[in-house]
Amino acid sequence: MALALLPVLGNLLGTAAAELSRTPKWVIGAALHAAAGVAVALVSVDLMPRILQTTETPLFLAMFMLGAVLAYLLAQAACWVSRRVEGGSAGAWVVYMATAADLLSDGLMTGASAAVSPELGLLLALSQVVANVPAGFASLSNFRAQGVPRRTRLLAATSFILPVFIGVTIGFTMLRGAGETAQDAALGVIVGILLVTTIEDLVPEADKPGTGRATSTTAFVGGFAFFAVLATYFE
Repeated sequence: MALALLPVLGNLLGTAAAELSRTPKWVIGAALHAAAGVAVALVSVDLMPRILQTTETPLFLAMFMLGAVLAYLLAQAACWVSRRVEGGSAGAWVVYMATAADLLSDGLMTGASAAVSPELGLLLALSQVVANVPAGFASLSNFRAQGVPRRTRLLAATSFILPVFIGVTIGFTMLRGAGETAQDAALGVIVGILLVTTIEDLVPEADKPGTGRATSTTAFVGGFAFFAVLATYFE
């Protein structure tokens, strides 16, 4: 449960930044590129070496494809909802629901990883601190832009803790005490979700603000290096 606070912390930092300041769009783009660097480092530095030590390639590929399919279905569901909600502050609430769904998946991944190894759960939760700052910023910025009252905005931001706790509880309970094969298979699904979401959703969103190539590359490398050092520290 303590690990669940970390993804929420990143989200709350983003909402606080949106509430207290007018952050330039290029800064958001840079933050999203940093989050992409963290996600790629999590997969390449920690998850893949762990999985390939004990898992047969066919099983890993099957679980990876399952994760990719789940990521695709979540994206399609978000698009379906956004096409059917119009007017007023509805668009902001669509962003809110998408952020809540993302936090639910963060919780599931954190809980599942913690069931495999406490250190792995901590690493993934720490990586989400960086990754969730832009999401929290975008959600609250949309509320402000569409005139949602400040009290409602803050209540919505606080409610983000619920999907993370639900996800952590489900993920940890399902895999606690499970065999090594089942745990590694779950990590394969997480790899599929992370990579597809990062490449298909996060990176295109990071490019929208028009952040300069030098800045975006530096941010990506910084995010990657941050997680690589973090992973080495917790080995």
